[in-house]
Amino acid sequence: MVAVQHERSGKARILNSARELFTTHGFHQTSMAELALAAKVSVGQIYRLFKGKEEIIEALISADLHDRTAQMAALRLRLDTGQIDIEQTFEEAILQSLRDVDEALSFDILAEALRNQPVGETVSAMCQHLRRFLRDFACVANPDLSGEALDGAEEVILACLFGLGHRSLSLPNLSDERTAKRAAQMIVAALKAIR
Repeated sequence: MVAVQHERSGKARILNSARELFTTHGFHQTSMAELALAAKVSVGQIYRLFKGKEEIIEALISADLHDRTAQMAALRLRLDTGQIDIEQTFEEAILQSLRDVDEALSFDILAEALRNQPVGETVSAMCQHLRRFLRDFACVANPDLSGEALDGAEEVILACLFGLGHRSLSLPNLSDERTAKRAAQMIVAALKAIR
């Protein structure tokens, strides 16, 4: 039991340190020796727990997927129980994207996903989980959506969340809160206008 707890502790330290180092230095620029030093483990322990940096990236994506899925499920529950309306649902989903503190890491992961098929498949799986929530939300805004119109709505909403989550370099004029409010209003208005 102690060995399992020690392994979990080491894994968590490695992932936390990897998130920080990959964000500040980049995925390819971070050596395993730097990661081991930051996580206070040996390089050997990293390789006992992970096959390499690719598997560490996949573990980071999986952790993010777990967190994002829990956030979206909580939004859906609040929507279903009438605590928030559909515009507030989109507003909060957008705020979650805007407040993602790992923007640099996200760019690095996306670049790696385009070069590395297993990482790409992990990112794609993450998007598939999010798509189900986005489809449900789109249908709440416009119950008549189906077929290609629903597929298109899903694509646009996902692109908005992705793009807004990576906006810091564009020097935005609006605060996160104002951006989320306006974007949610526009998304719901667009969804309602689709026939």
